[in-house]
Amino acid sequence: MKIHSSIEFRDENASHIAASIAKSLAPDNLKNMKTEVSDSSAIIYIETEKITSLIATVDDLLMNVKIAEEVLEDLEQ
Repeated sequence: MKIHSSIEFRDENASHIAASIAKSLAPDNLKNMKTEVSDSSAIIYIETEKITSLIATVDDLLMNVKIAEEVLEDLEQ
């Protein structure tokens, strides 16, 4: 069984933040991941066969997003 999931990041006040974070994380995407960026959001699609793999991937991804967001905020100050 395939599990399909997506995570969408939006930032109404600064749309470039969502796009910058998604683009900075895209090189780490596995073969089962795809990133789409628009003016107001970034969507990361994940496909896996095991729920435990999905949980681990999302956990790792969200930690990296948090770090990337903090770096961007520090750069803008």
